[in-house]
Amino acid sequence: MQNFHGHTTQRTARRWWTTTLTALVSACLAMLPPGLYAHDFTLPPVPAEIEVPAGYRPFRLGHAVGTQNYICLFPGSDFPWGFVGPQATLFNDDGRQIMTHFLSPNPDEGGTARATWQHSRDTSAVWAKRIAFSSDPDFVEPGAIPWFLLEVVGKEPEPTQEHWLTETKYIQRVYTTGGMEPTSGCTEAGNVGKQVLVPYTADYVFYKATGHK
Repeated sequence: MQNFHGHTTQRTARRWWTTTLTALVSACLAMLPPGLYAHDFTLPPVPAEIEVPAGYRPFRLGHAVGTQNYICLFPGSDFPWGFVGPQATLFNDDGRQIMTHFLSPNPDEGGTARATWQHSRDTSAVWAKRIAFSSDPDFVEPGAIPWFLLEVVGKEPEPTQEHWLTETKYIQRVYTTGGMEPTSGCTEAGNVGKQVLVPYTADYVFYKATGHK
């Protein structure tokens, strides 16, 4: 059974995952493990805003460790930091790498930059856009980036046609820690172009149509 960070014990679980998975990143990057199967797990409780529409079921789960990346654009303004994109590695419950997550141009939208997930085994990829989010304090930890619901808007089939990712229609980002935009360091002209990589963790849940095997 695949495991989510339990809501009542999520802080303890997050600390454990952050410590354990960060230590495993270097070792796991060189591995080419089997795909992550998620045919038997309990759905996480989520805010109503990011619930997946009826007719879809979860089939993949990954625990992400990485950074949310920002660049100083307008020193001293109300919104000085621009979001560059995520850079993360996703692991299964055994601590094995299964995917990478980053920002890249979506070929199905003429190169529009979108959040991207690429499978580590067969290189299949999906691009998704955010359609809903929540910072509900009953779910989202203080100081953590919001939880998201994303809809797939592009895909790159895998050569083996094993459908590791390309059946995905929706993705939830849940149980986040860290990743928030910096609150300082972008106040002078000399700061323009400065980049900050803010550590974060999250769980990503991948959904496909209920009728798909």
